[in-house]
Amino acid sequence: MEGCCKTVEETLKIVVLVKHVPDAQFDRHLNGEGNTADRDESILSELDEYALEAALQLAEARGGSKAGNQVIALSMGPAGAVNAVKKSLQMGATEGVHLTDDALAGSDAAATSLALAAAVRHLGDVDLVITGMASTDGETSLVPAQLAERLGLPQVTFASTLEVDGGRLTARRDADTSSETVEAPLPAVVSVTDQINEPRYPNFKGIIAAKRKSITTLSLADIGVDPAQVGFAGSWTTVTTAEQRPPRTAGTIITDEGDAGIKLVDFLAAQKLL
Repeated sequence: MEGCCKTVEETLKIVVLVKHVPDAQFDRHLNGEGNTADRDESILSELDEYALEAALQLAEARGGSKAGNQVIALSMGPAGAVNAVKKSLQMGATEGVHLTDDALAGSDAAATSLALAAAVRHLGDVDLVITGMASTDGETSLVPAQLAERLGLPQVTFASTLEVDGGRLTARRDADTSSETVEAPLPAVVSVTDQINEPRYPNFKGIIAAKRKSITTLSLADIGVDPAQVGFAGSWTTVTTAEQRPPRTAGTIITDEGDAGIKLVDFLAAQKLL
């Protein structure tokens, strides 16, 4: 996997990292050893849907799965994380991989990138690894860069456009006041923003088709990773203490008696917001 400048002819083998994260509609809770996130109410990370859509569009532009293109959804996590893979298959991924092992519990970004890099290597020659710009739970944006370093591949982060021509990719990165266009040889690792596309919804045909697609379950032993390198033991960071967020206090209600504007300005001035 390490090295660069792979020649890509007609088809692509793309791995998309997808994460099962706590649903933002519900309050988040920490529990258990190491104050890890409670994932009982979890969904496919919204930001990973943009990565999956980008991969599907690249594959479809080359004839899709019928022409030999592969879009592999890879998720790491406990048993419930397979639901992120299933949603990806419903959206159009050709196959899924679920990396799960009790020893992975508590992995931080460094330990996660180590395990995912081993899983990507296990999948053989891959042309492109695409991720979201961050997970919606940790929101660190660290894994894509760490993954590229561990795989020895070029990386392009925060791409708002992505094109592949032959053995090279071209991406545009947008900042507040400017944009830049960058190129990189394949294979490569790319993280994409939520401006790159509009992810599709799984339709009935896709949901039925997903039932016939394969999901491979991998353990640490399968990918050759020592359990001591991941989880709490292999993480570079730990959460030492955590406490519940204090309840929200009642806000200030302004009754309009003809002077609501003045009262609002006075309130904002008192809060030093003006």
